[in-house]
Amino acid sequence: MVCLAFIVYVESADGYIFRNAVPLLMLLLLSALALRKGGGTWTGAGWRWPLATLGFAVPTVGLSIYLHFGYLIDRDGIVSGSLRPEMLFAYLPIYTLFAGCIGLSIGWIIGRNV
Repeated sequence: MVCLAFIVYVESADGYIFRNAVPLLMLLLLSALALRKGGGTWTGAGWRWPLATLGFAVPTVGLSIYLHFGYLIDRDGIVSGSLRPEMLFAYLPIYTLFAGCIGLSIGWIIGRNV
């Protein structure tokens, strides 16, 4: 929820807030599913679900927060050197979901072999 609040703060009213909230809401759903499969504990059903959730969370939250922070502080001219810098947020959810799915797959495979 803190990440979502940060996204709202950075993008303000003219951004793509709902679109950028989708990966974070999918992470919340995936976490709830992992807890349900584990019977209320993270490792109740083995390590597959916790590691897959972690594998999804790291690139999804990391990439999203990193680029929002870079936009906030104008890192390397993200805002000042661009004609339409807000378009970064139009495509960011696609990139974060793709990276999250790769991380989820890696976490699932590692959890299966543990």
